[in-house]
Amino acid sequence: MKSNFEMLAAYNTWVNERLYEAAANLSDAEYRKDRGAFFGSLHGTLNHLLLGDLIWMRRFTGEGAEPDKLDAILFEDLTELRAARRAEDARIEDYIKRLDEAALTGTIHYRTTRNPTDIEQELAPLLIHFFNHQTHHRGQAHCLLTASAGAAPSFDLLVYQRQTGMSLRKGSGGAFAAVEKRPG
Repeated sequence: MKSNFEMLAAYNTWVNERLYEAAANLSDAEYRKDRGAFFGSLHGTLNHLLLGDLIWMRRFTGEGAEPDKLDAILFEDLTELRAARRAEDARIEDYIKRLDEAALTGTIHYRTTRNPTDIEQELAPLLIHFFNHQTHHRGQAHCLLTASAGAAPSFDLLVYQRQTGMSLRKGSGGAFAAVEKRPG
């Protein structure tokens, strides 16, 4: 199970680099144009992606900022936002690497943001939600990029796996494990 989360954390870093590279190629007006997405613009969507990760990483680790508004603009400047994104992606990868199987099968306690409620939940399903949330909003970002620039790079996990040599292979016990593609 852990190897799948390690792959998703590495994929998250890879795809965010592609997303920010494409965003940096837009004019500021296109980047900030409200196109009716959940968080309006690509700028709002990128801020929300980082914000959601900050909230969840605070819940997972007990460390870092925990914004209290889901539509907060954390950074007005794309360069600063990108630097914060890179730092958070490195933090996510490090956190996942430090997890052991016991932690993955354990629970965490946290308080929800919108309607404050105390929750206890298993960590592994929360990590699935965490990575799925990123994918959900990156899909919106992809649509916003396409509307702004006419095209956007692929964000497919399969493209990441092919470009990095990572693939999924069924291992012992029916679990999937990330493996590196070897030449030859």
